Amino acid sequence: MEITYLKGVGPKRAELYKKIGVETVEQLVELFPRDYVDFTHPKPIAEVQIGEVCAFRAFVRRKTAPFSEYARMALYKAELTDGTENITAVFFNAKYTFAKLEENHEYLFYGKITGDLVRKQAGSPLFVPVTEGGLMPKYPLTAGLTNNMVSANVKTALGIVKLPETLPQPLLERFGLLPREQAVRQIHFPKSREEYTEARRRLVFEEFVTLKLGLSLMKYRMRNSTGAVMREVDMSKLWKSLPFTPTGAQKRAASDCIRDMQREFPMNRLVQGDVGSGKTLVAAAAAYFCVKNGFGAQVMAPTEVLAQQHYKTFSELLSPLGVRVELLSGSLTAGEKAAVRNRAQAGEVDVLIGTQALIQKSSGMKNTGLVVVDEQHRFGVAQRGALAEKGANPHILAMSATPIPRTLALIIYGDLDVSVLDEMPKGRLPVKTYAVDSSFRQRVYNFIKKHIAAGRQAYIVCPLVESDEGKSDKASAIEYYNTLINGEFRDIPAGLLYGRLKQAEKERVMAEFKANRLKLLVSTTVIEVGIDVPNAVVMLIENAEQFGLSQLHQLRGRVGRGAEQSYCILMSDSKSDYTKARTDAMVRTTDGFRIAQDDLQLRGPGNFFGREQHGLPPLKVADIADDAAVLEQVDGLAEEILSADPKLNKPENGLLRQNVQRLFGANGEYSWN
Repeated sequence: MEITYLKGVGPKRAELYKKIGVETVEQLVELFPRDYVDFTHPKPIAEVQIGEVCAFRAFVRRKTAPFSEYARMALYKAELTDGTENITAVFFNAKYTFAKLEENHEYLFYGKITGDLVRKQAGSPLFVPVTEGGLMPKYPLTAGLTNNMVSANVKTALGIVKLPETLPQPLLERFGLLPREQAVRQIHFPKSREEYTEARRRLVFEEFVTLKLGLSLMKYRMRNSTGAVMREVDMSKLWKSLPFTPTGAQKRAASDCIRDMQREFPMNRLVQGDVGSGKTLVAAAAAYFCVKNGFGAQVMAPTEVLAQQHYKTFSELLSPLGVRVELLSGSLTAGEKAAVRNRAQAGEVDVLIGTQALIQKSSGMKNTGLVVVDEQHRFGVAQRGALAEKGANPHILAMSATPIPRTLALIIYGDLDVSVLDEMPKGRLPVKTYAVDSSFRQRVYNFIKKHIAAGRQAYIVCPLVESDEGKSDKASAIEYYNTLINGEFRDIPAGLLYGRLKQAEKERVMAEFKANRLKLLVSTTVIEVGIDVPNAVVMLIENAEQFGLSQLHQLRGRVGRGAEQSYCILMSDSKSDYTKARTDAMVRTTDGFRIAQDDLQLRGPGNFFGREQHGLPPLKVADIADDAAVLEQVDGLAEEILSADPKLNKPENGLLRQNVQRLFGANGEYSWN
C-alpha cells in the first residue's frame, strides 16, 4: 500500500517520506528507530545536575503563557514539582506543544538541565504521560518531517499492516526468538530496555542469517559449472628457485589454491594478509600451477604503479622458469597495447598483468584459467559475480592487504573461501612506532636526516592537499613540500606525490624513489597500498589524527620491508580521546588484525568499508561490531542449513529462501543458478 493513502500522511508528507526511502506502508513499518529517549529511569529533581541530559518525573503546578504569542521569541513556562524540589520547563515558540501540558497532571520529562543552584530549568523538554513511560523512538528524519509525525504514522501503520512470520518455527524455538510481529512492534515502542533488547536480537538474527545464507549460496552457485579443471604438477622447481624460504603460511595458502583449482568447479578464494606478509608469492605460485596445466593467468591491480610492481615481481619469480609474463600498461602506445593483446589472444602470453580496466577490455586472452584480483576490498560482491560469469568460469584468486576482523570478514567475504597469511617473512623486524606532538618536530627532522645520510630513504606523509574552494586553513601539501625542500631538507633530493598529480608524473616520481635517486618522498595517501621500497626505513605521518586507524597501519606498511630496523612517527597536536585511542593502538602493536579489530570498535563497520566498495545489501538493525556473538552463531547455522538443503528447496526452508530472494534480488547482485 502506498504511504500516500495512510491516514495522517497525504501527498505532501509522502514526498518527504520518499526522501528517506519510504514509499509504502510496509517500508514505514521497517523504518526502525535509530535511537531512543529513555524515560525508564527518571531521577528525583533534587538529584539532577546542571548540564545533565536526563529524565525526571513531575506534576505541572502552574503554566505561564507569554504576553504576546507573536513575539520573535515567545517563552512559555511551566512550573514543575515532584515534592522534593521545583524546576521550570521553558518552551520557545511552542504554543501547540505547551498546550498539551495540563495543570495538576503528572508527566515524565526528558531534556537538558540548565539554570543555577537557586532555580533549575529544562529547555524545551520532551514529555509523555506517566502511563506511557518507556523508550520513545527517535527516527531518521528530513526537513519538514518531525519525530512526532513519524511516530504517529508508524502507530497507525502497525494497526493495519500484517506482519507475517519470516523464520521457520523450529528456529524460533531453538534460539528463543520472538515472533516477527511482536519483535517489530516492540522495537518501535518498547516499554523497557529488556523489551528493546529482545526485539532487536530477533531482528538482528534474521538479518544475519539471511545475509549469510545469501552469500553462501553465491559461493556455491557456480559449483555445478565446470571451470578450468587442473591436474597435479610438480611445484618443487618453483620452490627451489626462490632466493628466500617461504613462510609456512605462504606454503599453506598456495596449497589451498592448488587444491581448489583441481576441483570440478571454479576456485573463489581470498588470500588475506597483513602488509608485507608475502601475498604476491602465493599468487605467483597459483599462476605457475595454472600455466603448467596449459592455461593462462590474468593479474588485475587497482593502480598502474601496482601493476608495474607486480610485473617486476612475477617476472623475477617466473621468467627464469620459462613462464612468459607481459604487462598491459597505460603508458604503452595504442600500437603496443594492441600487440600485447594480439599475443595474449594467440596464446603467446602465459601471465598478463595490468589494471582492472585494461585487463577487462582484454577478455580475449586465450584459455584463461586463473584471474588474480589485487586489493580485494575495491572489488565488491557484484564485480566478483560478474567476473565469474565471464568466459570459461576461470578460477578467481583475490588478494587483500587490508586486515579485517573475523566478524567483518564473515560478511564482507561471505561468498569466498579465505586463506590468511599470519606469518611474516624471516628477517623482517617489527616497525618501531612513536606518537609525538609538534614540539618534537626538530628532533624528528634530525632523525630522518641521520638515516638519509646513512644511505637510507624516508617518507613524510601529509594529509593536506590543494583545495578547489581556495586555500585550506592549513598549509597545502605543495606548500609544505616547498617549505621542507627550501628549509630543513634543502640539500636532499626529494619528490612530491599527491592525488591530483598526473598519472605519468606519479609514475616518474615513484620510479625515481624506487631507484634511490630521490632520498625523501613527501606524499599524501597515494602511497598507501602496495608500494615496495625496502631501502625506505623512516616514515613521519603529519597530522596523524586526520587518518583512520587502518589507514595509518597501511601507511606504516610502506616501511619495514627490508632487513633494517624501521620507524614510524605519528605527529599530532590533537588531545582528543579518539586520537589517543588510535595512536595508542598503533604504538602497542604492529598486528594488522588486532588493529583492524580496534578500528572496527572505534569507528563502526559503516566506516570500515564504504557501501560502494563491498557491494553488500545494507543492514537495517544489525551492527557487525556490537553483534559479533550473534554473527558467529548464525555463521555455523547457515552452514548447517545449507549442508542439509544446498538450494533451500525443502518446504521447511521456504521462508528462508524468500528472505534471501527479497534481500539480494532487490540489489541485482544475486541470481539463482
